[in-house]
Amino acid sequence: MDATTSPANKRAILFVVSTVSSLVMLDSNIVAVALPTISRSLNADFGEVQWVITAYVLPFAALLLPAGSFSDKVGRRLAAVVGMAIFALASLFCGLAKVPLVLDLARAVQGVGASLVMTSSLALINHIFQGGERAKAFAFWGSSLGIAITCGPIIGGVISSVFGWQWAFLINIPICVALIAGILKLVPESRDPDAKGLDYIGIGTFSSGLFLLTWAVIDGNAVGWLTTTVLLRLVFGIALLISFIVVEKNVSRPMFDLALFRSKSFVGAAFAMMGYAAGAQVLIFYLPLYLQNAFGLSPMRAGISMLPFALPMFLVPRLLARFHWSQRFSLGLGLTITATADLALALLAHLDVSYTPFAIGMLAAGIGAGILNGETAKAMQGAIPASRAGMGSGIGGTTRFTVLLFGVAALGAILVVKATKRFAPLAQQLGIEPLRAAEISKRFSAGDAAAALHAIPDDLKVSVGNALREAFQSGFAYAAIAAAAVAITSLLLTLAFYSRDPAQAPVGDDEAMFVAGE
Repeated sequence: MDATTSPANKRAILFVVSTVSSLVMLDSNIVAVALPTISRSLNADFGEVQWVITAYVLPFAALLLPAGSFSDKVGRRLAAVVGMAIFALASLFCGLAKVPLVLDLARAVQGVGASLVMTSSLALINHIFQGGERAKAFAFWGSSLGIAITCGPIIGGVISSVFGWQWAFLINIPICVALIAGILKLVPESRDPDAKGLDYIGIGTFSSGLFLLTWAVIDGNAVGWLTTTVLLRLVFGIALLISFIVVEKNVSRPMFDLALFRSKSFVGAAFAMMGYAAGAQVLIFYLPLYLQNAFGLSPMRAGISMLPFALPMFLVPRLLARFHWSQRFSLGLGLTITATADLALALLAHLDVSYTPFAIGMLAAGIGAGILNGETAKAMQGAIPASRAGMGSGIGGTTRFTVLLFGVAALGAILVVKATKRFAPLAQQLGIEPLRAAEISKRFSAGDAAAALHAIPDDLKVSVGNALREAFQSGFAYAAIAAAAVAITSLLLTLAFYSRDPAQAPVGDDEAMFVAGE
């Protein structure tokens, strides 16, 4: 079927499939800029705002591998249509949500749809395009995702400021309808006749373990780390992940082949990907919050102000292709720049600088992220046999988004704890009770300055507002230091494990870009 597909049809198919994948990436970035607006609209605290992100990333990370198996079994076109339909329906409920819980649940369903969309679109391109055409097709696909990453903050800022945060989700519905129609009209069905059933036990133990651990990290600061509920979540979460490892060692077709971790270079590449996710990519979610809380920017201006970070993520991989550095050097360079940039952002936040010097720090962070975005994926693929590239790609994507999930939760926890602790003595000087001060600080950290200052007397609002901003900057600085610590640790482990000259397997652009999410 692929050989007889006309070039014009192939171009149309590529455009539709690339747009489908780009919508998934665009949606996550749009929402990041809208978080403070969502907090104000739904009266959500910082933990509830965190769930807007983590509720989406959690099922996406947990289902990437089984979603690929599902699409091979039932048909890639059908899986893409089902994924888009789920994504559209969940977007409707997101846009209509009146309470944080409904929004978070709808975001989780969105993540399920997104996992189907991403894996099936990759498989469709891999099936339809062959030889040199395939490399060009995946280059276009990767560029489309890169544009989505770059434009997401701006589009999110404009939508939130002009139409309201709800339209960051509702706009997906007509786009999904058009894309579903395009898929049904243009894309031929394909499936793997040898596809086996899904690893349901593996899916259940992995996703449940991730959920419980994430829940514990997010709620630990609010209710106390030593409370029974948090401790139980931690214990059962760890137990489920241990069970997952046992299950995967004893099934004939594991969704996560742990034998790949016998390769030192694969482990080194995985550490590099962890450093990228928790040291660089996580900033996509917290920089917009900083720009709005510290500089008082509107969502639209905050989105535009994200360009120093977003543009290098798109441009640097293209520039890097002109150099012929070793993989080990590229990984080390990216992690070094990332760690340095994180420390610089922490210092700049502590010094309360204006936007211009802070933007320079964002630019450095974007350069580090731009290097690591593709290089980590290529390194992981190059460290395994070509025959296992598909499994390696899935593990790479799962590793990246799982670490991103915990990075969002952990850095958010650090930010809130340190900001609340910093605000406490300042609030005491202003006559605010400790419990009330903690609540005010959490509201401000979530981006809801109006609610934080609502009950404050008019003659104290300026002083309290300045104290809250100073406390938030302090919390952000500590979170950035933690991100730098992860990047430095990952750097050392990557250099220790990743071979100077690993036996390179042929790296398909499709596999690398899938993991990279370019």
